[in-house]
Order: sequence, then C-alpha cells, then structure tokens
Amino acid sequence: MDKYECLKLKNQLCFPLYSASNKIIRSYKPLLKELDLTYTQYLVMMALWENDMVMVKTLSERLFLETNTLSPVIQRLEAKGYIERASLEEDDRVVAICLSDEGKKLKDKAVKIPQELSKCFNIE
Repeated sequence: MDKYECLKLKNQLCFPLYSASNKIIRSYKPLLKELDLTYTQYLVMMALWENDMVMVKTLSERLFLETNTLSPVIQRLEAKGYIERASLEEDDRVVAICLSDEGKKLKDKAVKIPQELSKCFNIE
C-alpha cells in the first residue's frame, strides 16, 4: 500500500462527517430565512430558549464557540431585537444574555423547523 493512501479523502473519517454536517446546515438555510437567522444565530436562540439569562462564557462553552466567534453573533441578534445584554448586579464586568420579548415570540415560529428539516432527510 502506498504510504500516502491514508491521506486520501475517501480514507478520512472527518471528511464524510464534514460533508454531512455541511449538507444539514445548508438544509436549514431556507427554513431559517423566514426567521431572519443564520444557523449559528439559531443555535444561540435555541440555547436561550432552553435557559434564558445566560452568561456569555457559559453560552460559549455550551455551543463550543470561541467568544470572539460568538460576540458578533450576539451583536447581530441584539441589533435584530431578539436578545438583550445585561450586566450582573454583583459584577458589572460579567455580561449575561437574555431573550427580548421578540426573541421569546420567535420561539413559536421556530417550533416547526425540526419537523420541516426532518422532511428534507425523510426522517419521521
């Protein structure tokens, strides 16, 4: 066997996982367009729908996103009026993210997304 055989895409575990992940995320795009959300913004909103009022650091850890990746996402969601930032009374250097009224209402629109996505992949 060629010593470089291990470097072929077909022999990589990561490549089919990467391809599948990309396909799934692309399938979300038209569904999320109705909510004016990107996939990453949708992840943030789902995390907040589960637990409102979350520290940025906690959100970063939960979503496996670096804070420098998460910060612009938070800024965009805040600009859309879906979330608000709040400093903690105990320590105003610590920032928490919470849902706005609009962000809470968006949950009702988003509830159909998992079912619609499952139709894309014939999962019921």
